[in-house]
Amino acid sequence: MVANMIQNDIGGTLLGVDELAYPMSDDNHGKIIFYAVNTDAQALRKSNVQKTVQIGGETTKGLGAGANPNVGRKAAEDDQDAIRAMLEGADMVFIAAGMGGGTGTGAAPIVAQIAKELGILTVAVVTKPFSFEGKKRMHFAELGIKELSKHVDSLIIIPNEKLLKVLGKNISLINAFAAANDILRNAVTGISDMITSPGLINVDFADVRTVMSEMGRAMMGSGVVQGTAADGRAEKAAQEAVASPLLEDVDLSGARGVLVNVTAGFDLTLDEFSTVGETIRSFASEEATVVVGTTLVPEMSDEIRVTIVATGIGDIERQDVQIMSTSPMNEPVKPVEQQHIRPEPRHDLDTPITERLKAFRPVDPTSFSRD
Repeated sequence: MVANMIQNDIGGTLLGVDELAYPMSDDNHGKIIFYAVNTDAQALRKSNVQKTVQIGGETTKGLGAGANPNVGRKAAEDDQDAIRAMLEGADMVFIAAGMGGGTGTGAAPIVAQIAKELGILTVAVVTKPFSFEGKKRMHFAELGIKELSKHVDSLIIIPNEKLLKVLGKNISLINAFAAANDILRNAVTGISDMITSPGLINVDFADVRTVMSEMGRAMMGSGVVQGTAADGRAEKAAQEAVASPLLEDVDLSGARGVLVNVTAGFDLTLDEFSTVGETIRSFASEEATVVVGTTLVPEMSDEIRVTIVATGIGDIERQDVQIMSTSPMNEPVKPVEQQHIRPEPRHDLDTPITERLKAFRPVDPTSFSRD
């Protein structure tokens, strides 16, 4: 999981997303701080995120959560003080997590709950598994999303399966996961850039809070078109942003709030700015709060990028659910057997996890199966 904090100040949290190996640095004039949060010490050590928080040391002994959301939840609950210290001082936090596994699915709702207790505007951006990852993982993902939705202001869901339709079935496995990670990253940085990048017409934090606070389901889209004003680039970019194919199926007409940011060079015309606003408004409901800002970048001559964030799109079921239906939520999570645990400090973090697991007594897989 990545936590990304904005300290008006923004914070970002990457939760148990091992594949997110892209660099995420503290930028945007020092207003954004990224944290990687995981139970897996090896994954944290290899992370390109400068600030890391390991959770569940007593429960997992530095290993992953074993694809068990209950273990991920217990890990976050055990280290609530560390999570709280990470979040304090932020005005807004992004929680980026992969749903369906152990740490992201189980820990993300706990992180979100703590953030809300601190009065922080909380936005979650999560991925749903590919279909080839199995029905069980998808089931966990859906339950995790329902639980997470109870504690966030806005929730953006990115289904990995749509990557196959967009990128084609011949894409390599590593490139497919890389593309999913890029979408996850762009969703987080796209919103934060709207707030932190100085612009001719700024979208400030107050605008974001109005559009995203207590709004529930959200979507984000971005469209980039090259050409001149005469080519109709503004309308094309706006339409691309609305039709973003990698986000969950949503109806923009039901959105209660829409943030729009237009990024272009100094050749951006007043008519183009108006065209973007009108195009977006034609898709949104008349009652929606629409906030449009613009950022001028000299290097973007003959190019325009339109980024939109639509919130309040329907309601995710906020019923009481369990993260895992395979075992009771109130059942204590048993610590890993300790007979063969190496004393701290550990020097095996560069050893593949399959080799490190041999140092522990195997866990009976039937303990995680459905009764």
